[in-house]
Amino acid sequence: MPHRYFTTEISDGTAVLRGADAHHLSRVMRGKLGDTVILCDGSAVEYTATITGFGDETVEFSVEPGYPSAAEPSVEVTLFAGYPKLGKLEDTIRHSVELGVTNVVPFFSRYCVAAPKKEEAKNERYCRVAVEAAKQCGRGILPTVELPLPDFNAVCDRFKDYDLVLFFYECGGVSLREVFNKEPGNRAKRIAVVTGSEGGFAAEEAALAAECGAVTVGLGPRILRCETAPLAVLSAVMTLTGNLE
Repeated sequence: MPHRYFTTEISDGTAVLRGADAHHLSRVMRGKLGDTVILCDGSAVEYTATITGFGDETVEFSVEPGYPSAAEPSVEVTLFAGYPKLGKLEDTIRHSVELGVTNVVPFFSRYCVAAPKKEEAKNERYCRVAVEAAKQCGRGILPTVELPLPDFNAVCDRFKDYDLVLFFYECGGVSLREVFNKEPGNRAKRIAVVTGSEGGFAAEEAALAAECGAVTVGLGPRILRCETAPLAVLSAVMTLTGNLE
């Protein structure tokens, strides 16, 4: 399978790759003139590209006409994830990107065990994790990872941006299949899923989520760990929307 790189410098049948990716292709992968790679423009369009030249920190290509990325789901899903402890967020980001998430938004809430610490520096690392996961799994966009929201009120303020908000509560709720079997779930294109940290959610947070328009959803009789729940949720959402077929 050809290697995959992202660049916005694609026009008139040519393209340029710069920086670390150009170094990786030319020095690490020892790319040669005539080798073929896949270039993505970050907007879910892919191009078959042939290497035509090398600069000091660039690689040049001729490109064939673009085509839609087959790896992008038909729904745009944002994961709001309660901030976990012990570095678990990296794995959540990596696996969520593989499952098709568009955006990851960590947040702090009442029962979070973790506390904010050097979040700007951490975010740089988290964004690199998302980019590498996108390349590995063949995505056509670069999913984003936001700086963490300070509290659950800030999470609920974002609900108005989505067609459907799914709040996953350890105390139970409606079934996810039921949500997608009727409107507006079966028509939603922009979906937010909200999962908690190790401590779960306070009752008043659950009440606020419902008040702000979220659908409270259960995940069966078992209590899932905070790093397991997002993966179970995203797998189920992608299955029910036809994006794991």
